[in-house]
Amino acid sequence: MTEWRLITDDGVSASFGLAADDAVTQRVGAGQSPPSLRLYTYRSHCALVGRFQNVENEIHVDYCRANHIAINRRPTGGGAIIMGSDQLGVALILPGHSDDAYSRARELMERFSEGLVRGLNNLGVQARFRRKNDIEVNGRKIVGLGIYRAPSDGLLFHASLLVDLDVPLMLRVLDTPFEKISDKEIATVAARTTTVRREVGWAIPLQQVRACIAQAYAEAFGVSLVAGDFSHEERQVIAALEQDKYLTDGWTFQTTEVPDAFGSAKVKTAAGLLDVRATLAGRMLKAVFIGGDFFTAENAIAALEAGLRWHTAEPGAVAATLEKNYARWQTELCHIPLADLVQAVHTAVQRANIADAKARADPYGCFVNPGGAA
Repeated sequence: MTEWRLITDDGVSASFGLAADDAVTQRVGAGQSPPSLRLYTYRSHCALVGRFQNVENEIHVDYCRANHIAINRRPTGGGAIIMGSDQLGVALILPGHSDDAYSRARELMERFSEGLVRGLNNLGVQARFRRKNDIEVNGRKIVGLGIYRAPSDGLLFHASLLVDLDVPLMLRVLDTPFEKISDKEIATVAARTTTVRREVGWAIPLQQVRACIAQAYAEAFGVSLVAGDFSHEERQVIAALEQDKYLTDGWTFQTTEVPDAFGSAKVKTAAGLLDVRATLAGRMLKAVFIGGDFFTAENAIAALEAGLRWHTAEPGAVAATLEKNYARWQTELCHIPLADLVQAVHTAVQRANIADAKARADPYGCFVNPGGAA
């Protein structure tokens, strides 16, 4: 039976946690380290952005600095996350193959997430892989996923499992289209996510969740997990990479030339007011929040929002995706007219495009009200 090394470590720093995953991935690809499953936690809360994100667009930097919350950048893609002692970091590190191209990222992530899905199911949490990079429970996100292929062809599958989550803190750390952090906004975000403890109904220890996930990975991949630790040589490589990369502002605060743009729209419907906020990153819809004073299932709204995450902003494609997901949740959404929903999202996207055009035409004026909705 194939053996994988199982590493469990707790209380790591943001820089060490990421440097270790990165360094071991390089070595596994080169045949210098064994395939490894690492299940770990962070020392204290930290904010981690995805590989291709701008920190200033994703994180409230001043709040983090004032509250000693570390900021860093993952080697894997995806969105910004908050990690700490109640979020289980998962790093599955395997040798890659010649056909493991990023065009197969969704297929690889679905395969690599099987241990997480099985482990959660074994805990009584009915989770499943959804879309390109999330694991959900009845439409609510419980795991975020990412993948990275090293130059050595090593593959790193990254996941953040929410055993628990401090939603108010997350909203203070992560930059969202919400103009204020009120009880309503906290409730809205809480309804879009879930945690292991919420789903099982008791304060299950993180160590028990970790043991269940480890066993599920062994079962899902037909391997034997052998408890181990980083070798002396690995720790030397990790320390060097941490110092040269993950402790530098050049890595963490690097920027792209694609600023975010925000737009909002309010549309009165027979079901109540629709309040839509859209965030654009270039020509991509980064996120859409659908709020208002209507009555419907939170799962249905979460599904509509999830379907538009990292979606092309082309109007026809947006309308088609909304129509597809609306049909799936038609019973829950029947009181919200589809045409009004499409109009509200379209208007919010249009206004975000206008804000983006103004920012590009007047690069200094765009800082007058950073993050404000159009």
